[in-house]
Amino acid sequence: MMTRLRRTALASALKSAMKITTTTAIKTALVALLCSATAAFSADFDGSKRLICATVDAHACDPGETCLRGLPDDVGVPRFMRIDFAEKTIAGPKRTTQIRYLDNSADQILMQGTELGYAWTVVIDKTDGALSMTLVNREDTYVVYGYCTP
Repeated sequence: MMTRLRRTALASALKSAMKITTTTAIKTALVALLCSATAAFSADFDGSKRLICATVDAHACDPGETCLRGLPDDVGVPRFMRIDFAEKTIAGPKRTTQIRYLDNSADQILMQGTELGYAWTVVIDKTDGALSMTLVNREDTYVVYGYCTP
């Protein structure tokens, strides 16, 4: 015969198991959905479409110092940029710069150029449009992160 305490413990364990199974099923479905969405959107980041990119995080670094984290506005990087692969340009609200080098590989698009005494590199992840950018001169280094969309 099962005591009341054991029945309560068993009922609680069953509820937990069902909750875990339901949670696992939901997580599995979400992962499958995200994977299929990523595959569908990955064509958006293959270099065939213009992109709008939003910068969201910036780090300013000086030799021998700890990098400072802030907003892109804090280091003079525009919040939004347009990338036109056909014209080989990146445009912000104040100026447009030429993409001097472009490498379109299987998993990323790498672009390089120069502007206002800085060499820059922009990399876009083809799977999700994540953007990583560096701006470098002899005195400073800036690292900026963001996201792009067609």
